[in-house]
Amino acid sequence: MQGVSDGERPALDAWELCGHLIPAGSVFAFLAEHRRELFPDALFADLFPSGLGRPSLPAEVAASVIVLQALHDFSDREAAESLRCDVRWKAACGLGLADEGFHPSTLTYWRRRLAVSRSPERIFDAVRAVVQATGVLSGRTRRVLDSTILEDAVATQDTVTQLIAAVRRVGRLVPGAAERIAAECSGHDYATTGKPRIDWDDPAARDALVSALVNDAVRLVVAYREARLEPGAAEAVALLALVAGQDVEPAEGSNGTDGRWRIARRVAEDRVISTVDPQARHTRKSPEARRDGYRGHVAAEPSTGLITDCCLTRAAGRDNSDAAVAPRLLAGEERPVEAYGDSAYGTGDLRAALATARHTAVIKPPPLRPAVPGGFTPDDFTVDEAAGQVTCPAGHTRPITARRAVIFGVLCRSCPLRERCTTSKDGRTLRLSEHDALLRAARQQARAPAFQAAYRQHRPQVERVISHLATRGGRRLKLRYRGVAKNDAWIHVRVAALNLRRLLSLGLTRHDGAWVLA
Repeated sequence: MQGVSDGERPALDAWELCGHLIPAGSVFAFLAEHRRELFPDALFADLFPSGLGRPSLPAEVAASVIVLQALHDFSDREAAESLRCDVRWKAACGLGLADEGFHPSTLTYWRRRLAVSRSPERIFDAVRAVVQATGVLSGRTRRVLDSTILEDAVATQDTVTQLIAAVRRVGRLVPGAAERIAAECSGHDYATTGKPRIDWDDPAARDALVSALVNDAVRLVVAYREARLEPGAAEAVALLALVAGQDVEPAEGSNGTDGRWRIARRVAEDRVISTVDPQARHTRKSPEARRDGYRGHVAAEPSTGLITDCCLTRAAGRDNSDAAVAPRLLAGEERPVEAYGDSAYGTGDLRAALATARHTAVIKPPPLRPAVPGGFTPDDFTVDEAAGQVTCPAGHTRPITARRAVIFGVLCRSCPLRERCTTSKDGRTLRLSEHDALLRAARQQARAPAFQAAYRQHRPQVERVISHLATRGGRRLKLRYRGVAKNDAWIHVRVAALNLRRLLSLGLTRHDGAWVLA
């Protein structure tokens, strides 16, 4: 059943005795005075519907600890130890100096309750309600979009390690699979730990091992392809099939049917990098910087630094790109806004979505790369959508095909501008986006001084927001959980804590029962 506070101060109340030691305007001092108003018992009542059993930790205490934990990037053990030993934490949560706190597993219990509830982001929503109540965002219609890579909590695994781990998982989760593996799978002794003992400097030995492991994986996948399995077992078999296929290719001279395989000379798109956390991904923020983990997305109001919405996705994949996620970050806006973003947000699909929602895109367009250095770009071609045709710089006009290609072909052979247009022996082919008109207008807009001034003034403000989100004490944060759902829950609490701290720096207080900025 839900535990509630009786409203009476505990013996040796930390806030009453030591409140003068805690800086005014800090998150600790704010929670000490206003945690009941911020996190009332009614907000968490649905987590304990039965009304039976031992009372839980009071909601105001649990929520306060969860916020402080996210703000300081503490583990469960570190948070429980701080509550036990740090007078600031005791004061913030309404405990006495002699209160021993609780076991770290209590935080796991509360996260699980929140995760399966109707409103798993209620702590984030509670702080967002405070933002709305203060009116600090009234009339502020700019939103800056950005993302950052957050390192995952697991080690990146190579192909051999993943294959062995995936086979072992099938053996643990699928009924009867352990016996089948022992009897039929000879590529490795899957009951032992560690990597296979081979000469890793011998390419032939490595290829033989990969072939044996892949053949074992294929044998298991085929054996359980039609079996009716529980969800966990079915996911284990599906993961084995994915791992067995993503990193290998037929060996040289093989047609893929003789059981000879090798590690592929490429990186699979949307590659699984660990069987411990199958949702973590490789990605790049630049050609030089490769990162593993997840992608955290935010929309922020630039003048206040408050984050209006956030989410966490896999680090790779078209559906997880900055431009694909942006509409979700702006979906809660009640009025049209100006959406600022770098060139990662410059897709035609996003511009069309923003226009449909009546938002204004202030987004840097991606640079155009001419087919010939210093030559003509697509903007040098005149597009007539109404007539369904395109005219090149030399004055040649060609129709737009059903797949939105414009093929100049033989017209380029004797064209005097050919050297500035194409190096292809078949002539220039122009491929138009579905939203070509929007993209052309955006490139024209980006050349305007007013656009450039607004972009330079407001877009860089999000970098500080990203720094606060992704770093603590000068170091980048590393995620503590596995999977999108758990880490998305973490980022919402982290943003709630950061927004609360920012509101306090803006003068947040409570006056006559209302949240106001002093």
